[in-house]
Amino acid sequence: MIRAADLPETIPVFPLSGALLLPRARLPLHIFEPRYLAMVEDCLKTSARLIGMVQPRETQGAEGLQAIGCAGRMVGFSETPDGRYMITLAGISRFRIRDEVQGFAPYRRASVDWAPFARDLGPAEADPGFDREGFLDLLARFFAARGLTSDWDSLRSAEPEPLINALSQLAPFTPEDRQALLEAPDLVTRRETLVTLIEFSLRGGEDDEVLQ
Repeated sequence: MIRAADLPETIPVFPLSGALLLPRARLPLHIFEPRYLAMVEDCLKTSARLIGMVQPRETQGAEGLQAIGCAGRMVGFSETPDGRYMITLAGISRFRIRDEVQGFAPYRRASVDWAPFARDLGPAEADPGFDREGFLDLLARFFAARGLTSDWDSLRSAEPEPLINALSQLAPFTPEDRQALLEAPDLVTRRETLVTLIEFSLRGGEDDEVLQ
């Protein structure tokens, strides 16, 4: 467990469109760009081993960053014969970017504020109002419309937080939708946001084409 006092003020940030990391969830990554290979190597030298995942956004022709991201501790690492890295991040806490830190590193770094997300360091969240059967029925319609398959026995037995977080990470949503799921203040709001996104998709989204 990482305590609030152990969280550094400055962390490396990895802007990756569509990649969503959530507290207490895991994210596998394939690292091959030289600047991010350097980031991983530097990360391994620190005690916290944290990398901040953040969505990029276009601002006046330049690549900006969303204000809120999620930091993960590197808990898995392997190197391929051609020098690429396969890593796994375990989500620790979300953060708000204060500003970017300039320096000689080839990758981006940011000064971050952890305080708004102190709850992320606690135990798994509960969702007392979770209607599993109704949710799985909606999910089955969504998967059928998208031609997706799943292990339904695992979905029926999974605890609410890992279930909602895994679906938030894996479902084919836009980067903007994933950012909304990340910024949901608690598990209940994330589940409600996820349901809204699924229902919107089933109604045909912006094309207004109803999917049966």
